[in-house]
Amino acid sequence: MPSQSAPSSAAGNTPSLPIGSDATVDTEFVTVQAVLDSGVATLAVDAFALSLIKHERQLRRLLTYSVYQFPVFGSKDIVSLRLTLAANKGIFAEGFIRGLDALWPQPVAAHIGMRHAELSKSLARAVDARNKIFHGQVTELGLDRKTLLLLVADLREWCTLLAKAADGAYGYDGFGRDSYRKSPDADLHKRFVIQIRSVVEYAGFLDANVARHRKPKKP
Repeated sequence: MPSQSAPSSAAGNTPSLPIGSDATVDTEFVTVQAVLDSGVATLAVDAFALSLIKHERQLRRLLTYSVYQFPVFGSKDIVSLRLTLAANKGIFAEGFIRGLDALWPQPVAAHIGMRHAELSKSLARAVDARNKIFHGQVTELGLDRKTLLLLVADLREWCTLLAKAADGAYGYDGFGRDSYRKSPDADLHKRFVIQIRSVVEYAGFLDANVARHRKPKKP
């Protein structure tokens, strides 16, 4: 169980990111820790919002990195790949997990490990909490400072577990600044369940496996 207090300060043992260096899960969460250490009245809400953004960005980067491993794609295709992703307005954070599950030889749950069941419940609550916060309905889910800090701790744990597993399995943790990079393993794509051979096929993959589709209304 994560601590119910704010996570201990990372100052002094987690260096800031030098110019030109790649980001890691630890350096990414330095900003979250700085908010937690700030003492401002809104520190729990601010740290929660930042943590959720970093979680969602990690998932997106892991997907775009994985897709970029297909040999058909190179630097000339990066703009087209980005535009294709941006053009699909039905994509939300949970869709990236579905996309990774469809692509990777093991699902995200297997990479998270034994903590997946509990952490996925926290993630679902975090999404609900974000929606309530954005609509000014903070009290409906009992979103006091203690609850939000627990969600911050769980979001960081999820990101850390997934980063370690993905880096070991695929050579990228989802926090490196540029996800459009090739793995040293030129055959990495052969391990993927689905093979993508063009930008058009990528668009189809996103629509079939990542985008959220509204259920048709019953007549």
